[in-house]
Amino acid sequence: MGKDNIAVGLDIGTTKIVAMIGRQNEYGKLEILGIGKSKSLGVHRGVVNNITQTIQSIQQAVQEAEANSDYKINDVVVGIAGQHIRSIQHSDYISRPNAEEVIGDADIDQLIGQVHKLAMLPGEEIIHVLPQEFRIDGQAEIKEPVGMYGSRVESSFHVVVGQAASIRNVGRCIKSAGLDLSGLTLEPLASADAVLSQEEKEAGVALIDIGGGTTDLAIFKDGIIRHTAVIPFGGNVITEDIKEGCSIIEKQAELLKVKFGSAWPGENKDNEIVSIPGLRGREPKEISLKNLSKIIHARVVEIIEQVYAEIKEYGHEDNKKKLIAGIVLTGGGAELKHIKQLVEYITGMDTRIGYPNEHLAGDSDEEISSPLYATAVGLVMNSIRNNTKSATPLVEMKKAEVVKQTEVIVEEEIVDNEMVTSNNDTESTEGKVKRSFFDKYIEKIKEFLDNAE
Repeated sequence: MGKDNIAVGLDIGTTKIVAMIGRQNEYGKLEILGIGKSKSLGVHRGVVNNITQTIQSIQQAVQEAEANSDYKINDVVVGIAGQHIRSIQHSDYISRPNAEEVIGDADIDQLIGQVHKLAMLPGEEIIHVLPQEFRIDGQAEIKEPVGMYGSRVESSFHVVVGQAASIRNVGRCIKSAGLDLSGLTLEPLASADAVLSQEEKEAGVALIDIGGGTTDLAIFKDGIIRHTAVIPFGGNVITEDIKEGCSIIEKQAELLKVKFGSAWPGENKDNEIVSIPGLRGREPKEISLKNLSKIIHARVVEIIEQVYAEIKEYGHEDNKKKLIAGIVLTGGGAELKHIKQLVEYITGMDTRIGYPNEHLAGDSDEEISSPLYATAVGLVMNSIRNNTKSATPLVEMKKAEVVKQTEVIVEEEIVDNEMVTSNNDTESTEGKVKRSFFDKYIEKIKEFLDNAE
């Protein structure tokens, strides 16, 4: 990875939008070069419902990230979430004409391509096709089929599906904000990249990302993604409950939750009280912390129980599928006091809070390694893996213009010599094979956006 591989992740959340610029340092760790964050207006439960406001929020976050880093952002990898996401299990196979030939990437791409053609419900679109285990000529549990021999290659797939309209709205916002879309990733997968270690994924682990509008779940076992789900509740419903339960405005409710809230009511004494200034000359309000915690507790229990139902649905109680590493909590909701204890109490599974410092360079800011930024960090990692060159240093952009002019002169001299073109070709084919599938998908979205206008 050269120094020029600058990657950008854009986390379009319900509460905040984060643009993060990063690159891989020489130790393979992620170095964050700039971060921009804006209040997210126009997103409800992970789905864009006001395009104009979302575009403004995206531009604000992007400008802040650019100002902090001296880089110009060209394209972004975006996280997709929302209550319209569902996942299905599907098996498929290909028959190879020549069993004496080694199975290559092209065969696997063909198999994945086949799954992408699955008939979906009207208005749905496949976001990810994630291979699980492969079988080759009846031999099961093969993790890496490339390099083996065989005529029938089959695999079980975890297919993530979402509403086409929602995905296109996200694409439209990014395009209108003056950026290109270089990739779409399911948010729980991005968060998992950022906070889980390989050992945990092997042992079996459930990642719960409690965001503002949704709670995302990703389950791994034997190093493979097994189950994903998006539950349409998050930190915002807790704030709503406090607002209604205590008859205060949203801003005050949010502050109360963050500063004094706890998911475990037993902690507060009966006489602990917070006084809140009244609106426009009204009397101040006194709120008992015990009541506050009871309101929070009730809602958090509901969210965790829904997530636990999904974990059971995956089959956690089955011995072979047991999640030995338990649960990892991340996202802004993971910062709620005593939430770890409550999750352990409800599920009976070991729980830890996940900070996205697993892959960050040692000298990263304290702030970036907060669970709030797990998804953004994961998206930057995803962007690096896809080898996108998403941002250019502002200084280099000026240089590039000068270089371009000189290049033109050089090319005129060697017009008859074809070496110039062939050289570039070898480079691009390697990249082409790796990203051909991915490109096709993005092309599809871009094409749609162009036609729709």
